[in-house]
Amino acid sequence: MNDPQQEQGTALERLIFNNRPIVIGLCLVVTVFLAWQAVRVLPETSFEKMIPQHHPIIANMFKYRSDLEGLGGNNISIVVEAKEGDIFNAEYLETLRQMHDEVFFLPGVDRSALTSLWSPAIRWVKVTEDGLSGGEIIPQTYDGSAASITELRNNLLSSQEGLRLVAKNFKSSMINAPLLESYPDPDNPGKLLKLDYQRLSHELEEKIRDKYQAQNPNVVIHITGFAKKVGDLIDGLIQVVGFFAICLLITFALLYLFTWCIRSTIAVVTTTLVAVIWQIGLVRLVGFGIDPYSMLVPFLVFAIGISHGVQKINGIALQSGSADTSLLAARRTFRQLFLPGMIAILADAVGFITLMLIDIGVIHELAIGASLGVAVIVFTNLILLPVAISYIGISRKAIQRSKNDAIRPHPFWRLLSNFAGPKVAPISIFIALALAVSGFWYQKTHLQIGDLDSGAPELRPDSRYNLDVDFITKNYSVTNDLMVVMVVTPEDGCTAYSMMEPLDRLMWKLTNTEGVQSAESLVTASKLVVMALNEGSLKWQALSRNQSVLDNSVSNIGQKLFNNTCSMAPLLIFLDDHKAATLARVTKLIRDFAAENDRPGLQFMLGAGDAAIEAATNEVIARSEILILLLVYLCVGAMCLITFRSIAATACIVLPLILTSILGNALMAFLGIGVKVATMPVIALGVGIGVDYGIYVYSRLSTFLREGLPLQEAYYQTLKSTGRAVLFTGLCLALGVETWVYSAIKFQADMGLMLTFMFLLNMWGALWLLPALARYLIDPNKIVKQSAGRFSLAH
Repeated sequence: MNDPQQEQGTALERLIFNNRPIVIGLCLVVTVFLAWQAVRVLPETSFEKMIPQHHPIIANMFKYRSDLEGLGGNNISIVVEAKEGDIFNAEYLETLRQMHDEVFFLPGVDRSALTSLWSPAIRWVKVTEDGLSGGEIIPQTYDGSAASITELRNNLLSSQEGLRLVAKNFKSSMINAPLLESYPDPDNPGKLLKLDYQRLSHELEEKIRDKYQAQNPNVVIHITGFAKKVGDLIDGLIQVVGFFAICLLITFALLYLFTWCIRSTIAVVTTTLVAVIWQIGLVRLVGFGIDPYSMLVPFLVFAIGISHGVQKINGIALQSGSADTSLLAARRTFRQLFLPGMIAILADAVGFITLMLIDIGVIHELAIGASLGVAVIVFTNLILLPVAISYIGISRKAIQRSKNDAIRPHPFWRLLSNFAGPKVAPISIFIALALAVSGFWYQKTHLQIGDLDSGAPELRPDSRYNLDVDFITKNYSVTNDLMVVMVVTPEDGCTAYSMMEPLDRLMWKLTNTEGVQSAESLVTASKLVVMALNEGSLKWQALSRNQSVLDNSVSNIGQKLFNNTCSMAPLLIFLDDHKAATLARVTKLIRDFAAENDRPGLQFMLGAGDAAIEAATNEVIARSEILILLLVYLCVGAMCLITFRSIAATACIVLPLILTSILGNALMAFLGIGVKVATMPVIALGVGIGVDYGIYVYSRLSTFLREGLPLQEAYYQTLKSTGRAVLFTGLCLALGVETWVYSAIKFQADMGLMLTFMFLLNMWGALWLLPALARYLIDPNKIVKQSAGRFSLAH
């Protein structure tokens, strides 16, 4: 009976094990090719991938992009602070001029929209005896003399737009550089280059911050913006590689302690690394790169691969006790575990694919990358690993240990088997229900969509970037948290009183709303000019009902507060922060106002600015969150139902995962982590990893039940065979990812904490709650009868 030829197995088994050299050769060729692709993968991200491009707010922004110079949301703000004195000195102004010119030539900068005190487009306007007069803030005659600086100061005080570029204490000023996603190649103007955020971030450090702080010790430079934040995150990818290496070493050491066999340990780790190489190589082939938000996918592939690899090695060790050869042990294990492993992987892949429903490019890439990674595990860990073990075998020490484990009593597993007992099972279910209800209530009352902190929550509060954000927020009357409302009229209608009057009312409502710092529009400019033309009397700072007065008041303003055809006037809303509550409050007010005041020929449309983009993203996440989790569970449940053909078995596997999701969301709320682009996929991905535990445990449990064992004894035997591997996998992966908590990147630290929690709770749910549910949902007699029926039919 130990002759492999007498154990025919399935057609797939015969195809694989009768052609082992070909299988290994093909895997080797594919590995070499995809490794070559993997080493060519570059860190890559895009502003447009981070936003929901089909959301109405974003659609409005794209529609009027040419009329929104510098307001699109993808900007770099560079603040030059004077350590001593103020900005009104020749040395400071010369440094600012040189920096302005340096930024002008940085790759990807929209040069036509670049603004600073040295920009000719930033002008002053004031009333003189001859009427309105204006010009550049820094005049052409500027020569650094005291008289020129005095003239500059007077011009600045007469420029509303210029004052937005200067700190309230006049100790710093700002250079604002809008960015282009694609820009002409300097060496080949007919070719467009894609903006490299990492390169731009490095050039900002080297050519701007380091260079000019060294050149002028009296200045401190602060840099913020999407490109700088993403550049810092991409730099953190190197640190992620370091943590991956630590995780690899921890996994290797623990795996050896689990198997007591260096050969099988190397085989599991190697085949799992092959899966990671294949995943990264395939990502390169489909045209993607590695961005800060998909950097955890290779680790997830590694985690899932280790999970399946441990089950295979554990199964081969158990089979080796009764098999004469390593080939026979590998074939029996393949026959026993390929189907549950395949179902678990399909459930993972289908769950990941559901993330495609979120209309955000970076999540689409994450979903595709994770699905590709899970798919390759079928070849590397379900096929290549047992084939490799069939050649190298398992050490005698490991086989003997496995034999001893099979026959000796296990007090620890006997204790855990009480989870399936009639006394403990109801207590377990009661505790699970209490945790589910309390966790659901806590997440419902505390979990928020979006950012909960000012600055960049992906980075530590004391990171240089967040310190720079904090400096700008404290010292400037306007912030980077800008929301733009586009007031759309017929051509030449943007100055009509019928448009400006409701705009004035909306501005009043906004400026009296919590979280709004200030608001500016064509109305602001008109009021200031009318007041100035009337000897500066505050009584005249009002919106005139006389159309001629309105037209004259905005005819000479230097600010670009309407487009060339006067059919769209932007309302600029500067917020205190971009916290979820602030964005929700302001967007609701604007939409309510638009619903009451929109009419033919006048529309109020949300459409640009960092804060508006963040609000759109939050809304997409809020709409998708519940739908994604429901679809993930429906897909996972469907795969389990197809496999085990039992609603009860499906419930035993899926319900512990649902409890983990509820408690995971509650943990996010407790830690002050909002649901956003960076964090939402983790819960869905955690379900994908967790289903493996349940499928393997239930698969073995049903096998022992079909042999006629009582439930508690069947679960004890399950723990002796599979429980050890499940417990090891959960602890091993949790220890590996727990090291992320010490990362300098807060996003990675948060994800490390969340994944550690989910690895442990999914593992514990499979060992604790699944047998308790089986006590009430599974009928052992029915399983025995079904097994007997299949046996009779086969004969």
